[in-house]
Amino acid sequence: MSTKKMTRFDLQKMKQENQKAVWVTAYDYWTASFAEEAGMDMILVGDSLGMCIYGYSGTVPVTMDQCIWHSEAVRRGAPNTFIIGDMPFLSYQVSVPEAVRNAGRFHKEAGVDAIKLEGGVRVCPQIQAIADGGMLVMGHIGLTPQSSGQQGGFKAQGRTAEAARDLIADAKAIEAAGAFALLVEAVPPEVCGIIRNTLQIPVYSIGAGWEADGQLMICSDVLGIFQAFTPKFVKKYENLGAKTVTAFKQYVEDARGGQFPAEEHAYKMVDGELEKLKNLLES
Repeated sequence: MSTKKMTRFDLQKMKQENQKAVWVTAYDYWTASFAEEAGMDMILVGDSLGMCIYGYSGTVPVTMDQCIWHSEAVRRGAPNTFIIGDMPFLSYQVSVPEAVRNAGRFHKEAGVDAIKLEGGVRVCPQIQAIADGGMLVMGHIGLTPQSSGQQGGFKAQGRTAEAARDLIADAKAIEAAGAFALLVEAVPPEVCGIIRNTLQIPVYSIGAGWEADGQLMICSDVLGIFQAFTPKFVKKYENLGAKTVTAFKQYVEDARGGQFPAEEHAYKMVDGELEKLKNLLES
């Protein structure tokens, strides 16, 4: 288990020394504790909890309170890991002061180390204001689920020269606004590599190839729990969804058939107390 929490300076040094940072989403105490035990560098409490925990069709319905509650649980489960809270839809778009206030909630109520928000040039005023407020901000470009309607759905981005140029411009603006790191999602590796080599801050990938400074995956994808769909960039390291169904089926079969609970699953009365009880009931 990690004993020293990462700082932004550790992450910056990893970039300079070409060491890959590895992180994962988590939404609850237990997953976070397992991630910390496995040696994750960071944990993101992503608004993907909308789909992975609540069964929403996307991330838009997720609220600030939901993100705070789950971030609190993750912090308790991983006290020695760098935790990033994900700013949900309309928690930062409405105004700059509201963005700062909501970013502050993540720190005050959940004890996160940083926050993440989606968008390029148009959210740079929010990034700068939050950073000026003494908080760490991570940018997020490429496929941005909160604005997937504008992008035509959950589709890869930056696949044409013009689109890639715009992403690079967004990345530069985000760095200039004061972000400490950038997440690039569902973008060709060549484009992510250019962004990584252009910026001084760490650039991380979720579905953007191997040329980044590190990789993010959603815990439900890594573990094979999320069944609705599997993005092209996902590698499932386990199939806990199928294993869970198998375990539940065995439990149903055992309980219905009388094999569970068995003698070893029952508590015993103190010797002689059953006879006393029978006498009490008869009298």
